[in-house]
Amino acid sequence: QVQLIESGGRLVQAGDSLRLSCAASGRTFSLYAMGWFRQAPGKEREFVSSINGSGGQTYYPDSVKGRFTISRDNAKNTVTLQMNSLKPEDTAVYYCALASVGSTTWAPRRRLDYGYWGQGTQVTVSS
Repeated sequence: QVQLIESGGRLVQAGDSLRLSCAASGRTFSLYAMGWFRQAPGKEREFVSSINGSGGQTYYPDSVKGRFTISRDNAKNTVTLQMNSLKPEDTAVYYCALASVGSTTWAPRRRLDYGYWGQGTQVTVSS
């Protein structure tokens, strides 16, 4: 059974940094891409970042590129999202997700490519 547990969300001020972590279990972690998504009130869940199984490929939308960094530790079965220069518009519940299909070269950006989700962690950025 796959379990994803996020941590690290909290209230911060604009310009601050924050690190989110996601601990995974139930799969051979290094074989699966991982992703971070976020959902603000009244909005759809949106892609934030993804990383392939080996950690060599990462993707970001323009909204977070240059500010957020995704990484993974396959020995510890964890994926981390380092968020710098946070803005009020980054306020959302952040979810980590594990890809539905194992592939070391794949780092999908679509929600439908992820079959497992964590419970989410709230990030609030005050202005």
